[in-house]
Amino acid sequence: MVKRRWFWVGGGLLALLVVGGVALKKDSGPGVQVAQVARETITAKVSANGKIQAVKKVDISANIMGQVTRLAVKEGDAVKAGAFLLEIDPERAKASVAGLQAASAAAEQDLATARARLAQARSDFQRAEANRAAGIISQSDYEQLRTALATAEAGTQASLRRTDQSRANLRESRVSLSKTTITAPMDGVVTARRIEQGETAVIGVQNQPGTVLLTISDMSKVEAELEVDEASIPNVKLDQKAQVRIDAYPNQVFDAVVTEVGGSPLLKVSQNEATKFKVKVQIQNPPLTIKPGLSAQAEIFTGSRENAVAIPLQALVMKEIKPKEGQKPAPGAAKEEEGVYLLEGGKARFQPVKTGLLGELNVEITEGLKGGETLVTGPFRTLRDLKGGEALRVEKKRDPAKTDTK
Repeated sequence: MVKRRWFWVGGGLLALLVVGGVALKKDSGPGVQVAQVARETITAKVSANGKIQAVKKVDISANIMGQVTRLAVKEGDAVKAGAFLLEIDPERAKASVAGLQAASAAAEQDLATARARLAQARSDFQRAEANRAAGIISQSDYEQLRTALATAEAGTQASLRRTDQSRANLRESRVSLSKTTITAPMDGVVTARRIEQGETAVIGVQNQPGTVLLTISDMSKVEAELEVDEASIPNVKLDQKAQVRIDAYPNQVFDAVVTEVGGSPLLKVSQNEATKFKVKVQIQNPPLTIKPGLSAQAEIFTGSRENAVAIPLQALVMKEIKPKEGQKPAPGAAKEEEGVYLLEGGKARFQPVKTGLLGELNVEITEGLKGGETLVTGPFRTLRDLKGGEALRVEKKRDPAKTDTK
């Protein structure tokens, strides 16, 4: 009886050791999360921030310097093309016009006198020629009359030039006078007024905001001017669809389309600032109360693919390419390759892949996977340390609802 008891005890212990060994073997290796490679629709998009502005706007500056004596508009006023906006003190320009009008009249009178003298000199010379042919005038008198004719012709030409100059000066002074009155160049809304009545307007200088007096915008067509980083700009093209969110209109999304893609980078404020390019998207259905300068965020849809092989972004890894024994890497050859780790027979296998469209949380695989493979998706630390060939243990996904909060 004692021997039989020890036999059963020994057999039980052996069975426990075998089962335990199998369990240990099954649970060996780092724990990972896995997912099946599936096919789905991938939409690639570029996100960027910017400001709302009118598609068509005009910054109005002064063409002459002077004090603003009349100001007829304020911000928010709707104006029609040709409507009076403001007046710069016209007294100096009026005085200049009056003075040049008098000078021009005097020049016209001088020209009339010179022409009369020329007519008289020409008549005298014609008689002298007839008298010379008849032999009744001396050579010296003849030469004197010919010189008088040449002098009269030169005097008339000089008087004509002075008259032309005085006319031009008068036209210029009248243009200056007209510039004292500023009217609206188009229909729109006054979206900025940077001058007050009584202040002195200075002549506008290009790219100097301080010289802008008024801004008129056509708010029936608005756009978001965005700053897109250099890594994303190659994917942005004209006529691509976009969606715009404006901070002032929460929970609303506005359809838009790309109308301009900058060809040169924006000026950097500091050397550490990222390189960005200007992109404009025109909003299709702007609200009536929209204002320029509002903050906006846009998503530009740069591509879409249906039934594409897709994997989570976090599953994509870069692996160092090791040259074969005895071979040296070619100059300029890639040092790393993109790929994923697949779980096959309980072990990790590195699979090189080629990627396509980049979605928000996933990426398209164009080569290397067909769909249905078991993909190692994490954790990141484990993925980073894998070399290929390691035994892996699949961890069960935790149910947040059943998580012990004690």
